Amino acid sequence: MSTPKTNTASQPAATKGGVIPKGRAFWWKLMDTDVGIIPLPVYLLLIILLIAFTATKGVTGELAMVIAISAVFAFTLGEIGNRLPLVRQIGGAAILVTFVPSLLGYLGLVPEPMKKAVGDFFSSSKVLNLFIAAVIVGSILSMDRRILIKGFLKIFVPLLAGSVLAIVCGTAMGTLLGLGLHDTFFFTVVPIMAGGVGEGAIPLTIGYSSILGMDQGEALARVLPPIMVGNLTAVLLAGILSLIGKKFPHLTGNGQLQPGGTDMLDEKEEEKPAGLDLKAIAAAGITAVSLYLLGVLAFELFDWPAPVVMLFAAVLLALAHGVSPRIQAGSKVVYKFALTAVAFPILFTFSLILTPWQSLVAGFAPANLITIVTTVTAMVGGGFLAARWVKLHPVESAIVASTHSGMGGAGDIAILTASNRMRLMPFAQIATRIGGGLTVAGALILISIIK
Repeated sequence: MSTPKTNTASQPAATKGGVIPKGRAFWWKLMDTDVGIIPLPVYLLLIILLIAFTATKGVTGELAMVIAISAVFAFTLGEIGNRLPLVRQIGGAAILVTFVPSLLGYLGLVPEPMKKAVGDFFSSSKVLNLFIAAVIVGSILSMDRRILIKGFLKIFVPLLAGSVLAIVCGTAMGTLLGLGLHDTFFFTVVPIMAGGVGEGAIPLTIGYSSILGMDQGEALARVLPPIMVGNLTAVLLAGILSLIGKKFPHLTGNGQLQPGGTDMLDEKEEEKPAGLDLKAIAAAGITAVSLYLLGVLAFELFDWPAPVVMLFAAVLLALAHGVSPRIQAGSKVVYKFALTAVAFPILFTFSLILTPWQSLVAGFAPANLITIVTTVTAMVGGGFLAARWVKLHPVESAIVASTHSGMGGAGDIAILTASNRMRLMPFAQIATRIGGGLTVAGALILISIIK
């Protein structure tokens, strides 16, 4: 369990005369001890309430219930991950929250009413998209525009280097292990780099079905294991990269992509004592919602990927000095709130609802596993080595490259959370959305030629 940092804001307020009333010190200490973000007594109360609602068949799909379920499970797993030897040093919290819920659901250890309530809300509300909007828009609008320009131009070099190396090494390894050149490339390597399930595997397998005359369900069943295990590998490697950055500080910018200067997310100045401007935070939040809806409209009208439209709209707004310092400050708070309070519940829900445990198990067949790990490792290695060519921090460059092997937006969240580099989300979205789209398009063109 986490306890707050020592500062005047987190200490129990003294009463008149500077003396804490008798008996309150212990209780206040408990209230200032958190499980994730949940005060310990509140955490215990929520567990009792959830047990009671389950026993009385009172679990519903209302928002308060969904928040309680996802928060209790997610932050419990996060606390366990933060305490496991060795694993905690490579992002254990994010790893457990990303994959253990899938196992819990498979074993029936999450009561079915809870699973249904969370799943229905997750599917109908599209809360994952809104979370990504808050992170992307919040990070971009609060970032120094000079850093933004240089970073977006440079990041394509390590992405390209990593992609080429992943294709060569992954395809060669699968072929050597007897998976076959054709199947290794189109059904293992390409799915890993396709950008996830919704925007990667589904259009990819629809294309395969049309071109090869195979059933789409069969194609989807074949590409899901590489996507799932590829994402797990990327999460593990991101945690290892974070550990490397701690051991060798000259290789990392601690979340900053390129050397020289600082972005506006760095805490270089003391917080002003005046407190938070709630209107600025609300204004930044509604700005994120507006840009998200702009992306949705672009998808409806032109079939353009909504996250990509949102990403570039935020970049253009930042480059054009389209937001005031007040909105920039509010954007930083929106970004930090999303990471602190929402990231783990989102990861838990995605794993429980949309990560089939059987697909993960299928990916652990020896030949498949070795091929997948080789592909993702080559992707990360290419990003790490190419960083020097364009003067980027190797650790951050490699982490962004690793997101090209993730499961879309949820994969980006897991990878960046495991490495404590969530401020790289705008660059990760380039790798996932644009890199994934180009991979799918290229693969479908190639397979139509050689079929």
